[in-house]
Amino acid sequence: MRTQHIPMAVALIGTAVLTPVRVMSQQSDSYWYEHDMTGWGQGWFHMILGPIFMILVLAFVIVIMVFFVRWIVRPSQNTHSQHRPSALDILKERYARGEIDKDEYEERLRVIGN
Repeated sequence: MRTQHIPMAVALIGTAVLTPVRVMSQQSDSYWYEHDMTGWGQGWFHMILGPIFMILVLAFVIVIMVFFVRWIVRPSQNTHSQHRPSALDILKERYARGEIDKDEYEERLRVIGN
């Protein structure tokens, strides 16, 4: 079953997201004292770009997770709905089985419009 892959997928995505956080947390403290908290230097535009970039990254991760989960739990290809017969098909079948005679067939065929 494809649902067995969900815990593995969550673990892989979690690892991909949390690994940069671990690496950044292991840097020396002097790095953070020499630079601002983002590590990009100083400037007001970093305060604007930082949150926007984080929102974009978070949205990207969520979209990837949604597509991945939909791919895992999608129904099989054999579950497509069967073709529903039209009124004309049903009428032809009933005439072929002998349930209705020729006059009734022609009358109903005229009513259907074909």
